[in-house]
Parts: sequence; C-alpha cells; structure tokens
Amino acid sequence: MKPQKTMLIIMDGWGIGQVPASDAIRAANTPFTDSLYQQYPNTTLTTCGEAVGLPEGQMGNSEVGHLNLGAGRIVYQELQRINVAIREKSFQQNKTLQNALETAKAQDKSLHLIGLVSDGGVHSHLNHLKAMIDCCVAKNLNKVYVHAFTDGRDCDPKSGLGFIKDLQSYLENKPVKIASLCGRYYAMDRDNRWERIKLAYDALVNGK
Repeated sequence: MKPQKTMLIIMDGWGIGQVPASDAIRAANTPFTDSLYQQYPNTTLTTCGEAVGLPEGQMGNSEVGHLNLGAGRIVYQELQRINVAIREKSFQQNKTLQNALETAKAQDKSLHLIGLVSDGGVHSHLNHLKAMIDCCVAKNLNKVYVHAFTDGRDCDPKSGLGFIKDLQSYLENKPVKIASLCGRYYAMDRDNRWERIKLAYDALVNGK
C-alpha cells in the first residue's frame, strides 16, 4: 500500500469566531473551505493562552502558532516558563538562585534585586520579583534591596506609580526595602546614550 500523503497548510488569521455579526470569515463566501468541513473529519485548536505556551488569557500570534505546530507540543515562552516554574515550585528550588541566597546568608551580605517593576511581561514581570522576594524571606535574609526600574514601554507610560505602590504593599512586614528607583529610559537604554546609563549607574553604585 502506498503511503498516504499529508499536507500542512497554515492560513494565518483564519479562525472560528463566536460572534457571527462581527465574523468576517463567516460572512465571506468560502465554498472550498466549507466543503472541507462538510466532507472530512475536522476539529479545532486553541491558539492562545497556556495551550500555546503563553500566560492564561494572552492572545496568540503567528510566530507562537508556527512554533507549537512545528514542535508538536506546547513550547512555553520564557515568561510562561517562569510562571509555570513558580506554580510548580521548581523556581524556588533553582540551584543557581539557591546558591546565591545561601552565599548571601552565609557571608552576611546584602542581596540586590535589579530590574523592571511592571506586568509588561517582555523583560520581566512583577510576580516573578515577588516570587524571588518570597525566596529571600524563606531563607531568612534580612538585607535585601530592590532597585526598581519603571516601565513606560511595554505598559502604560503612567503606570509606574501603581506598580511601585503594589510592590510597597507586598514588602510590608518583610525585611526587604526599595533602595533606588529609576526609569528604563535611563537604566535600559539601547541606543548607546551613555549619559543616560551613567545616571542609572551612579544611582545603583554610588547612591547619587
């Protein structure tokens, strides 16, 4: 028996909507596709959220869809890999993280946590910082300092205050302090504007 041939055809943007009144595909004349539905077995795929390695509720995109189809399994994006690791407690057992915490405790050193404080999810997520803070508290570290960069690129430019208040609330009754505050415009410049980087550097290293 000759092997049956299979063709994978990806039609970006083609989906099955739930609201007929605003469904352009359903309103269009698509006789060939309609015939496929009628004559052959078919099913649907979920193209967003954890089904394609993204956080729950986050919409998918072309790259994510192609990656998961090609792999034949869920490929967690970096953001979601960390989310899952935190949820399943493997993050808290990460050897590199644990070694850093144990070294700081054994040598009575200060531990500095540096990065974006937002829920933008591109370079960081506030929930990941909170998970690291929980690890520090669990290790009974009492000299932990957060150097917070506000994020005006991957989320609302005016959202920084809300995230800082959220962080402050989370730090109540914990031996963790916000040591410095800076916008990513200075701390994460990628256009070789060294005069901006210097301001962030001086704040972090020299306390200016």
